[in-house]
Amino acid sequence: MPELPEVETTRRGIEPHLVGNRIQQLVIRQHQLRWPVPKRLGTHLRNKRITAVRRRAKYLLVTTESGTLIIHLGMSGSLRMVDAAAVAGPHDHVDLVISTGKCLRYTDPRRFGAWLWTRAEPARHPLLKHLGPEPLGDAFDGQYLFRQSRGRRLAVKAMLMDSRIVAGVGNIYANEALFRAGIHPGRRAGRISEQRYRALAEAVREVLIHAIRQGGTTLRDFVGGEGKPGYFQLALQVYAQTGQPCRTCATPIRAMRTGQRSTFYCPRCQR
Repeated sequence: MPELPEVETTRRGIEPHLVGNRIQQLVIRQHQLRWPVPKRLGTHLRNKRITAVRRRAKYLLVTTESGTLIIHLGMSGSLRMVDAAAVAGPHDHVDLVISTGKCLRYTDPRRFGAWLWTRAEPARHPLLKHLGPEPLGDAFDGQYLFRQSRGRRLAVKAMLMDSRIVAGVGNIYANEALFRAGIHPGRRAGRISEQRYRALAEAVREVLIHAIRQGGTTLRDFVGGEGKPGYFQLALQVYAQTGQPCRTCATPIRAMRTGQRSTFYCPRCQR
């Protein structure tokens, strides 16, 4: 699934092509995504000027003069800029055609993404209003994580991936951040000190920033807004590295399940 760095990479790739231009039409080839594409979405968007392209957690927010288009990439979705006349493939479900002759093309083999619409402030939308602070924002730090962890018996990795606590930290980057911070992913959240949470918050920031600079992680078919793959997979320390020697101590990386998700860690470096 595209995570925060992949979504941010996509946002940065498509923003220069969209902002300031008008939408000519919306071409919908498949209405049945995770939620049905609103029937009047094309009417809402036609001839509207795009004023901003923002990100909230793993959601892209395309703001127009009359409302906001909310896009989620789902499990396998991607967005890229192509010529409006380019022939669509079998999984190219939506085209947002703009006045320059280009279009924002949405590709999603599993159809688990979403294209939704709101005229209200996006932060009040049901999908967004319960999200926690952005991990790259000022409200997120070690003290915040420490406060959120008090009294919690769940594993720290599960807490870190709870979007109500932190918005947008997915499985890949939770694994990598916990390794950098030297914290075992299965340790109870409520039994970790504030000092270690400071290290974890800093590790989360470092991992996400590094991944964004590398264009995200391409493990299957992710491409950014300009059609380029991500390269952060070359820097992965523990994720999907089962049996490989830890780059710090050479101990084989282990795998386990945490909250029904694959978890990878070094049994020597993380405690």
